Amino acid sequence: MPKETFRVHTDSRILRKLDRLARQQDRSRDDIVNEAIDNVLERYSWQEQRVQAGIEAADQGRFAGTAEMQRLFGKYG
Repeated sequence: MPKETFRVHTDSRILRKLDRLARQQDRSRDDIVNEAIDNVLERYSWQEQRVQAGIEAADQGRFAGTAEMQRLFGKYG
């Protein structure tokens, strides 16, 4: 896949951490940043899919009932 360049401004603390991680893993700064960006985009994609599934369920009238909600509140409350 063709590569493109873009600029990112960050503080020196983050840059030092990034460089240390790249050295530890014997990888380039670009590799680490691209992996991080890919992970963030995957997480947002997953969240978007889950939200859309919830909206579709709500549109179809599929909601948790009172008993199920009380069970969950009891479990985590």
